[in-house]
Amino acid sequence: MNPSTPVGTGAQPQQLERPWWGLGDVAVGIIASQFFSILVFAVVAGAAGWETTAEAPIWAIALLQMPLWIGLGGTAWWASQHKGFGPVVDFSISSRLLDAPVGLGIGVACQLVLLPVMYWPILRLFDLTTDDLAEPARELSDRAGDTLGWVVLGLMVVFVAPVVEELFYRGLVLRSLEKRRWPRWAVVVGSAALFAAMHFQVLQFPGLFVFGVVLALMTLITGRLGPAIWAHAGFNGATVVLLYTSR
Repeated sequence: MNPSTPVGTGAQPQQLERPWWGLGDVAVGIIASQFFSILVFAVVAGAAGWETTAEAPIWAIALLQMPLWIGLGGTAWWASQHKGFGPVVDFSISSRLLDAPVGLGIGVACQLVLLPVMYWPILRLFDLTTDDLAEPARELSDRAGDTLGWVVLGLMVVFVAPVVEELFYRGLVLRSLEKRRWPRWAVVVGSAALFAAMHFQVLQFPGLFVFGVVLALMTLITGRLGPAIWAHAGFNGATVVLLYTSR
């Protein structure tokens, strides 16, 4: 049966208006994630006496990521459930057997090969070093401390962040741009630019943008989020391993 055909009536089949989520929901997700992150940090930091996030231990950083993830992932999930056919259908949340090895391999290769090659002329042009490039990640890893801290860090950036960010950026954002009938190149560039910009790191923007392009292409070519999630996990996992082994 055509799901768009009214049951028990003589009416002609009509086209369902769903899904009707879009860029408005993208804006809501961004605003909500930033607002609640600031709010939770103000409450936690006020109780602990911290003035900046640099003073927060790794467990607190994990706690402070929750409103960000809920704002992004929660908005994408809610919008799809209430304005579409559910995230599995709307955003093609699925994974096949080869997605894990292929995705992980692409993610690791982007981190260890593509980005170093890309950044080589940029660092030379601006008289910077790889230490400058790795500073935000190293500041986070320095607060990991003991083994438990590294486990928390790994769970954050390898398991949770890839799923939430892919659901939002390569799910809600990318598909919303497609719904607006943007050219495919504009969909890739637009979703990648927003992904990179939302990390609020100027020096890291080019690398995150290029990686966002790779993730968007993987999603469009395969038609599902599985490969991009695995690639994101491999990319972040390679960073964690590099930081841990260079302590």
